[in-house]
Amino acid sequence: MVVSGQLALIAESYQRLTGRPLIEPAEDLASALWNAPRAIVAHGIEPDPIFFYGNALALNLFALPFDRFTQMPSRLSAEPVHRDERAGLLSQVARNNFIDDYAGIRISSTGHRFRIEQATVWNLVDRSGKIHGQAATFDRWTMLE
Repeated sequence: MVVSGQLALIAESYQRLTGRPLIEPAEDLASALWNAPRAIVAHGIEPDPIFFYGNALALNLFALPFDRFTQMPSRLSAEPVHRDERAGLLSQVARNNFIDDYAGIRISSTGHRFRIEQATVWNLVDRSGKIHGQAATFDRWTMLE
C-alpha cells in the first residue's frame, strides 16, 4: 500500500529537480496522481527495486492490477534484451538526479510491447537529500504489437 508520504515524495521530487509541476495543484494528491493524463511509476531502493506505485494509465499500459504491479521488480518492465539499456538509464539518473528525454521499449504482462518517448526519469530525493528510489513519467507511447 502506498502511503501519502510516498506520493508527496513523487510529486515534490519532480518539482524540486525539474522546476516543473508533475501535476496541476490539487487538494487530493492521490486522486490527481492516479488520474493524471500521463503514466507515473515509482520504485524503491531494494537490491532488485520493486515498483511501489503505478497510476491508472501506467497499470493499463502494463496490463496489471495495482497489487500485482507493486510486487514486480521494475527491471521486468523491459524485455531481457532491453534491460542493459534500462540499467544504463538508471545509472545516469542516479548521477544527474533526472533526465528528460528517455525513450525505450517496455513490455506489458500480456506480452504487448510499447515504446515510450520523451520520458522523464528522476530520483526520489527528500529534502535532506536522501534517495528513496526513482520514478518515471511519460505521456507519449506507441504500441508496437
